[in-house]
Amino acid sequence: MLSWALAFLVIAIIAAIFGFGGIAGAAASIAQILFFVFLVLFVVALLFGRRIVT
Repeated sequence: MLSWALAFLVIAIIAAIFGFGGIAGAAASIAQILFFVFLVLFVVALLFGRRIVT
């Protein structure tokens, strides 16, 4: 998921360089949403992923 966020960030940067403001804004928003979803899933995996059953 982090790779998708980075891909959309690169798309946003390239679109902004070429002057496509709408596409750049949409891609940046998608990248931001994916990054925060990644962070939430990462924290959940850290908290619940390594439960040791005794």
